[in-house]
Amino acid sequence: MAGLSAAANACAITVNVFDGSRQPIAPQVDVLITLRDARQNQVYRDYTKGFSRTIGGLPYYNIGDNYTVVAWASGYQQAGFTPVRVSPAAPAPLDVMLLGSNATFNFSQARWDLLQTSRPEMARLLAAGLDDDAAARDRYTQLMEDRPAVLACFFNLATAMSQINLPSGTPLDYLKELIWDDTMQQDRFFAWADRNLVDQVRRAAEQGEFAPEADPAIFHTGATSSYKQVRFGEANVQLTFHEGDTRTIGGVDCVRVEPDMDYYKDLAAHALLEVLANALTGSLTDPKQVYVLRWIAGQHAGVPEFNPPYTIV
Repeated sequence: MAGLSAAANACAITVNVFDGSRQPIAPQVDVLITLRDARQNQVYRDYTKGFSRTIGGLPYYNIGDNYTVVAWASGYQQAGFTPVRVSPAAPAPLDVMLLGSNATFNFSQARWDLLQTSRPEMARLLAAGLDDDAAARDRYTQLMEDRPAVLACFFNLATAMSQINLPSGTPLDYLKELIWDDTMQQDRFFAWADRNLVDQVRRAAEQGEFAPEADPAIFHTGATSSYKQVRFGEANVQLTFHEGDTRTIGGVDCVRVEPDMDYYKDLAAHALLEVLANALTGSLTDPKQVYVLRWIAGQHAGVPEFNPPYTIV
């Protein structure tokens, strides 16, 4: 179905395609765009060159007008989003990110000297526990070289936490020191956090920003409470607290916290999108896919851009 004719009771979607550097995809790239309506009818499927395409004449049913958009290009991984809510009043915008099939992490803007200036709160946390800047630089550089996926996970979570507004501050403000051991993985890390963070997240949950997880110890051994952000359909931050593990850092009473991010809030979303199937079957969350999903979700929600200090190229 290459195109659609204009209709009196119709709507439109503008699809903008970006690459892993968060820049518009190259103009010579042929992007295949597929649209399905809420009834899962394929209503559009065609190639377009370059970064932006407005697709008009889409069926508008006056109820349940939510579309699924999937984009793909040769040499790139497929990506998409659902639901895209449409209206005849104006085209519904959607930004989609496509990663190259062999894309790798680019930390050129996350060198230690640059990070201290551009993201001082992240540099502070990465250096915490060491008194010597050279030692902090060496530890950080070793992490970047030996375990780049772990560092990307840290940046994903730290960036997302810095964009969550609690009643007072952000979750990142309350983290005092990372726990540098084998629990630092590509899907999560552990840290010591000011105990006041627990109350702040509980208050945010009362305001509808988080949802508590029942019986958190089933999936997080030793956990006493766990709260998942509910703002997005994809890549929401989950903060799990281990209040039985404590430490005093700089005179501050701290508890152990375990931040992580899942792919989808609703498993049905994955079924609809049919994207990232191989990555989603792995045992550990892939930070590249979290990067894509969180960026798309943030763009769609109209919040500040998800912009960790690295790209994927």
